[in-house]
Order: sequence, then structure tokens, then C-alpha cells
Amino acid sequence: MFMVRVLIILLTGADASIGVNYGTLANDLPPPREVAEFLLHSTVINRIRLFDADPQILRAFAHTGIAVTVPVPNDQIPHLTNLSFAKRWISDHIQPHFPSTNIIRILVGNEVISTANHLLIRNLVPAMQSLHTALVSASLHRRIQITTPHSLGILSDSTPPSSAKFRQGYDTHVLKPLLSFLRTIGSPFVVNPYPFFGYSSDTLDFALFRPNPGLFDEDSKILYTNMLDAQLDSVYSAMDRLGFSDVEIVVGEIGWPSNGDKDQIGVDIATAAEFNKKVVARVNSGTGTPLMPNRTFETYIFALFNENLKSGPTSERNFGLFRSDLTPTYDIGILRPTVRTSNPESNPRSPVRGSSEKRWCVTKPGAETVALQRNIDYVCGLGLDCWPIKEGGPCYLPNTVEAHSSYAMNLFYQTMGKHEFDCDFDKTGKITALDPVISL
Repeated sequence: MFMVRVLIILLTGADASIGVNYGTLANDLPPPREVAEFLLHSTVINRIRLFDADPQILRAFAHTGIAVTVPVPNDQIPHLTNLSFAKRWISDHIQPHFPSTNIIRILVGNEVISTANHLLIRNLVPAMQSLHTALVSASLHRRIQITTPHSLGILSDSTPPSSAKFRQGYDTHVLKPLLSFLRTIGSPFVVNPYPFFGYSSDTLDFALFRPNPGLFDEDSKILYTNMLDAQLDSVYSAMDRLGFSDVEIVVGEIGWPSNGDKDQIGVDIATAAEFNKKVVARVNSGTGTPLMPNRTFETYIFALFNENLKSGPTSERNFGLFRSDLTPTYDIGILRPTVRTSNPESNPRSPVRGSSEKRWCVTKPGAETVALQRNIDYVCGLGLDCWPIKEGGPCYLPNTVEAHSSYAMNLFYQTMGKHEFDCDFDKTGKITALDPVISL
């Protein structure tokens, strides 16, 4: 029996936890006001992270209610230790736009520790303290948070997650005072986990939330089934070692490119759509991670647009959810239903389409029982409604791994929008137009 509960993947209003990074290193982007109107009226995204305090963009988001995170460039960090400079920065970049623009957070620098620039690193916490004092002077400290984002390069011994710690030297001299300051002012610790930068051909399924053997942590006895959980729990373990497990974690950047160089595996539109859709589902399920259960992490997908002026490999220019004409590179469920209805998939050119026909995902004949059990554990671990296949549930019988796996696989397939790749399950699933209930 296939009972599918409709799951609203993206929350709306103040409870939404998914935002997007709005980068502007491109020469073909629409005007900021058009972007703001598009996000407000055509998507359910209600928070953005900027990469510079562009006054035109800040004005564009005025009166939209969209929560905006504003950065301070790395090169300004040494100057910000001077309170007069910090007050002037707030006066020039924040006060002219607040509160009409809903500025909620200031990020002081970006991945400063990973720069290995000792001048910046030494002045990071003093700059944050000075900027917070400037906010207090302007009576804005209760409305605007101060923090700074980090790459996972701040960790050492991150596998398995329970053994993770911050890099020696930075742990007690930089990160401990930083975390103490964040705890005092009630701000989160921001990290930029990128499974894309951590995967190999052997760990692609682990990075993409697909069924896989997982990573077993001998110390905690936890089996990790996806890379994001392992990364976040590694950060948590490192924070816990310093005594700061109570400080909230925000995911400042996470994403997957839709195009890359020829030698890159798993870099295409379908895979990018799969990854980002699963991130959204995972974050908003409220499942949390093994070491941080029942948490919903505020998460910012990278990025809003492809940025054709970025340097580096091809993938660097192709993280965008949308093209410059505001059509989706692929759909991960962030367009409002009225937009999807008026323009199916909002982009007829996109090869990643869900099916409007009645179709189901079922177990492929001959699939191994061990693989099917992994499918069940994976789907139910996402926080989807597996109660019907529990003992006493209406779909518990027939009590076989094959039947329960078919239920779980179909639940995932229907919930995620009925894309073909959502029924792959490591080649153990197939799509059928025959109602499995009728065929029993």
C-alpha cells in the first residue's frame, strides 16, 4: 500500500531556514531591483547573503522583508579594530538602509583563518568586538548579529567526526575567544561545508545523499550515511572540545555546480538539482544530525546566479540556481506554485523535469536485500513519513524488505518531484505507470 504524505520542502515566512548567496561577479545579471522583486513574488526564498555592501542592492531589497546578510571585506578587518572606523562603517553601510532593508547579520570577513594571513587572523576577533560595540552605540545590536564564516579548513582530524578538532594554534588563540564572544552576544558560528569539494569517485554517493555503505565512527558507534551530516558533526565535535556545543551553527554556503571541466565526475545539471533538492529536504526535515538531533540549520545555498567573471575551473562559474534571465538552471522547489503552473518547470529548456503523469517508483526485480534495506534507512533517515511501514501501520503488510523498500523509494520519488534520478537508488529502483496497489 502506497500512502504518500505531501511534504512541503521549503517553509515560508519567518520559519524558513533556506536562503541563497547572491554573488555578482558577472556582466549579464539583471538589475538588483528586478532580482528583489523576483525573489519576493516568484520564489519562497526569504533570506539572502551578499558578498559586498552594495548600496544599490541594499536599496533594492528595501520594504521586501527579505532578511539580508551584509559582509565586511577581509581587507577592512585591521581598520575595524579602531572603534571610530567601526562606527563610521556602520554609519556608512548599515544605517542608511536599516530598518527599511531587513539587515539581520554582518559577516566580518570571509574564511579568514584559511587565508593564513596573520594580520587578518590576529585582528579578526578584535574587529568583531569593535563592530559590535559600534552597533551598541547605534542601538542596533539587538537587531543585527555579528559573526564570521569559516571553511572546513579550520578542522584537523575531521574523520571520523567524533575525533574532529580545530587546527592547533588557532583553537585556543583564535577560535576559543571567537566562540566565547559569539556565545556572549548570541550569534551563530558560520561554516561553509561543501561536499562538492570533499568527494571523490568513491564517495560520490556519500556526498549526494544516495544509498551508500556509509562512514562508521568507531568511537561514537554512529553510521554516517551522508557527507553533510559528517561535516557538521565534525564542526560540532571541535566546538564541543572547547566547551561551546551550545553555540548555534549556520551553514553559510553549500552548493553543487551544474557544469564543470571534462574530467570532473558528477558535475551536471541533474546532479546539481539532485544535491540541492536533497539539501533543502534534509535541512527542513528537522532531523538534524546524529550529534545534533532535531535541529533545523539556517542554510544558504550557493548561489543565486551563475557568475561568468569568476576565475578558476569551469565549475566556479556554474553554481547558479538561476540564469541571468531569471529562468531556473533547474528546479529544486523554490518557485512559488503559481509560477510553476503558469510556466511548467519555468524553463522548457531544462532537461531536469518532473512528470505530471501518474507514475510510481518501485523495487527493481532481483535487487539485493541489503541494498533495499539501505534504501529504507536512507529515506526514513531524511525525516520523511515512514510510519505506515512500521509495525501496526497500514502499509506494514506484506512485511518484507522488498515491499517496505518500494514504499520508501516511492515516498522519496513523489516527495522530490518525480524526477527520474530520484528513483535510481543505486540501480535498485524503476519507474512504473502501473499502480502498485492495484497490481498487488
